[in-house]
Amino acid sequence: MLQINDEILIHDWELTESFTRSQGPGGQNVNKVSTAVELRFEAARSPSLPGYVKTRLKKLAGRRWTLEGALILRVEETRSQARNREIARDRLKELILQAAVRPKRRIATRPTLGSQKRRLASKVQRGTVKSLRGKVKDEE
Repeated sequence: MLQINDEILIHDWELTESFTRSQGPGGQNVNKVSTAVELRFEAARSPSLPGYVKTRLKKLAGRRWTLEGALILRVEETRSQARNREIARDRLKELILQAAVRPKRRIATRPTLGSQKRRLASKVQRGTVKSLRGKVKDEE
């Protein structure tokens, strides 16, 4: 089981792990040992997550969210399969914790009278600068 916070607990049957060979340099270890971990979490069908967490998790996951509603995390940072598993589970936990935080509502405010006057004064000043760039007229 993966304990996210006090309300959210993910059971082991909701997580699927598959192991493949890592990419990049590393010699015989990379060619022989399957150390890369692909963690699949069926988030859309999970009874553990509330609805608002699922919607925010989908937005946060981006390309890692599949059309079926699964979240896929691939980790191949270390040469140890066990360490890659830990890293993948930690990333899943962090992602769900970010999705569980409700964003603060923005309170609409009006600009102050002073800021409105300063903005209009700067517009007038800019207009006079631009008007002085025209052709010079003879006064004779």
